[in-house]
Amino acid sequence: MDNSKIKRYTVTAALPYTNGPVHIGHLAGVYLPADTYVRYLRSNKRDVKFICGSDENGVPITLKAKKEGVTPQVVVDKYHKIIGDSFKEFGVSFDIYHRTSSEMHHETASDFFKTLYDKGIFTEEVTEQYYDVKAQSFLADRYITGTCPKCGNENAYGDQCENCGSTLNATDLINPKSTLSGEPPVRRKTKNWFLPLEKYEEQLRTYIESHKEWKPNVAGQCQSWLNAGLQPRAMTRDLDWGVKVPVKDAEGKVLYVWFDAPIGYISATKELFRYAGAEGKNPKADEYYLKKDNVVEGKWEDYWKDDTTKLVHFIGKDNIVFHCIIFPAMLMAHGDYILADNVPANEFLNLEGQKISTSKNWAVWLNEYLVEFKDKQDVLRYVLTSTAPETKDNDFTWKDFQARNNNELVAVLGNFINRVVVLTHKYFEGKVPELMTLNEQDQQVIDELALYPSKISASIENYRFREALTEVMNVARLGNKYLAETEPWKVIKTDEDRVKTILNISLQIVAGLEILIEPFLPFTAEKLRGMLNHEAHLWGDAGKIDLLQPGHQLNEAALLFEKVEDTDVQAQIDKLNQSKVDNIAANVVVAPAKENIDFDQFSAMDIRVATIIAAEKVEKTKKLLKLTLDTGLDERTVVSGIAEYFTPEEVVGQQVSLLINLAPREIKGILSQGMILMSENSDGKLTFVSPLQNHVSGSVIR
Repeated sequence: MDNSKIKRYTVTAALPYTNGPVHIGHLAGVYLPADTYVRYLRSNKRDVKFICGSDENGVPITLKAKKEGVTPQVVVDKYHKIIGDSFKEFGVSFDIYHRTSSEMHHETASDFFKTLYDKGIFTEEVTEQYYDVKAQSFLADRYITGTCPKCGNENAYGDQCENCGSTLNATDLINPKSTLSGEPPVRRKTKNWFLPLEKYEEQLRTYIESHKEWKPNVAGQCQSWLNAGLQPRAMTRDLDWGVKVPVKDAEGKVLYVWFDAPIGYISATKELFRYAGAEGKNPKADEYYLKKDNVVEGKWEDYWKDDTTKLVHFIGKDNIVFHCIIFPAMLMAHGDYILADNVPANEFLNLEGQKISTSKNWAVWLNEYLVEFKDKQDVLRYVLTSTAPETKDNDFTWKDFQARNNNELVAVLGNFINRVVVLTHKYFEGKVPELMTLNEQDQQVIDELALYPSKISASIENYRFREALTEVMNVARLGNKYLAETEPWKVIKTDEDRVKTILNISLQIVAGLEILIEPFLPFTAEKLRGMLNHEAHLWGDAGKIDLLQPGHQLNEAALLFEKVEDTDVQAQIDKLNQSKVDNIAANVVVAPAKENIDFDQFSAMDIRVATIIAAEKVEKTKKLLKLTLDTGLDERTVVSGIAEYFTPEEVVGQQVSLLINLAPREIKGILSQGMILMSENSDGKLTFVSPLQNHVSGSVIR
């Protein structure tokens, strides 16, 4: 979109499901880049509305409610607050964080559906849908699991495989089963309303191909869908929780969650204009996290129906099809709304080399981080932006978190700012010194500083936030290099005027940094403003060398960041490892007992303590070790399939339980005389069954 034609911006962030808290994957993938972009726009005095809210009508919410034995409303109320509070405390600066359970949303979504219905857009079809006979209920997509036909994942949902990211229909699943009863569902006929996506295929293709600037991962997924040929998709579901279908003969049906959820952006904007500005009198300010001093002008339609508005959707890659195919088709069918100018979807963030899993508690939850790393919101904002999965999946590790904090935030950004302010207090009583004569080195630094704001702007406006943050840190590196080369702590002994110039320029760099870091590190920017004792400036002021006037009084220096200790990191790693242990324990499948034997059969087994005295790998095998054992009676050879779990060196000296009267058997040309007893855990890992204390080889096990 031509920037000269833009009068305002509507920026949306994907609505999180309120069936649990949000984690670092959500923050890195969607909400931090969106907040950075919006803060940057505001710093440029752009008219922007930042819209989000809780998606409270999805099937995962009803599943959570059933599991906890409460109503869906109890679940959404609980997690709407947890999620909203987490976003607020992390400084994600929504103009409104709305709810799709609100009256405004139900009304807006119903009206939207009714408009399409009255225009004859939908096709009414009777289809076979899965039905749980035992639960006496039609099954929404997420109530059905089975094997993904594309990747073989045995735990795919009826609408999506979370392993390979494929969008599915429930009828695509192999060996489907109901999550309500665990029983295989049957197919029964039911009537629903379908959006004929195929009718909008060429219009969608033209729309998508007109945006050559879209990320390759976004454009590629869209082209894949279009090339496969679009099919009609049901926009209603047989369910009792959600927005009721506003037409006749629709009892027991609600709008498909991916029909009503994106309309949540529109209903939230309408709610914003209804309530914003009523400071102290707003009954919805806390419920919707409205800024109490947020006064809006104009009307909500300006932000959704005016072609001088730039609409940008921030989402994760699992939502691309819904925001780039289905929602635009809905808007095209309606006819009154603008389409998104960009959908800068990110890929997935992994955690310590593994995919984040909410069900396995393999995640860093924002609400827990806020407690365990108090007042360190900007550290996580910095690390997640530095490692953001902008073009491919990326990995978050606690060691990297520690290294980036200690080696970059503390040693580069914090160190530079602290040194400059401390030196100003030491030599000039905390007052900004005059800019005296400039030499070539000074002018070079000033010229270089002036280039950074536009360079960073270009990165942000093209949704390259990692790149932008790197350039911001380069400003701090520029300042550190300048201080190291000019050495004002030495020059002060002979040339005070020279030190005045050095510190004046250094302070202007610090003041510029306050502006440049604000979109990324808002809490740090606020602390820095307090230290500099001045008001916030606009983006266009960054890079200037007159932000702080001579004689301006600074406040005392304060550390902006502190080191993250090894113990802090180890505690988080231990916490994750404990989650892994707990998950294994919760999912252990105990092998069923074998048929009973009589005492004489048991007595016939001669089990002795034996000691391994030599071991070697069996050639041309992966699993076998050739073991020599001292049985107390003799030395004998046993071939054992334990090479995947133990090296020959580590088993020598190990005492084991040996069934010594097992008939000899030739394995890979080696005569094996007995069997070592092993214990196998749920992962298939083997451990020796051994006496707690060393026994004489040959001791009988009874």
